[in-house]
Amino acid sequence: MADFDAIYEERFEDDLEAPIVTVPEPIIIRGAGNMTVFGLSNRFNTEFPSGLVSRVAPEEFQATINRINGILKKTLPVNVKWLFCGCVCCCCTLGCSLWPVICLSKRTQITLDKLLEWENSLLYHKLGLNWRLNKQQCDSSSMMEYVLLIEFIPKTPIYRPD
Repeated sequence: MADFDAIYEERFEDDLEAPIVTVPEPIIIRGAGNMTVFGLSNRFNTEFPSGLVSRVAPEEFQATINRINGILKKTLPVNVKWLFCGCVCCCCTLGCSLWPVICLSKRTQITLDKLLEWENSLLYHKLGLNWRLNKQQCDSSSMMEYVLLIEFIPKTPIYRPD
């Protein structure tokens, strides 16, 4: 009877363990152009990847790739002309004539990053995807190239209690 007024700490077993969230590998879209300036190809492959089936409409994917290729089509020919002029004058200027090409290439990368950020906020984050421009090592050599990386955003379990 002495235990009648005693207070015991209840221990609950956590039946709901944290579920293991598996995220698929990111999809890589490589450059498919015939010209590359500082690792950035003049166009990306427009073929719809099989990993995006039932996640994105092929038309939306095609529109995004066309916007990216449009920016590259507009900016890379100018970069190539400046690269050629920079290489011709490189000996006379001790390499300083290559700075305009480097700046133009950086501007192209920033423009593509802004486009992908806009596309992500407008559509792809709602679908659980994140597009970004990523620098990766080429398969065949030690050179670096820019690729489009489509990452899958893990869904947060909203039905799990706090």
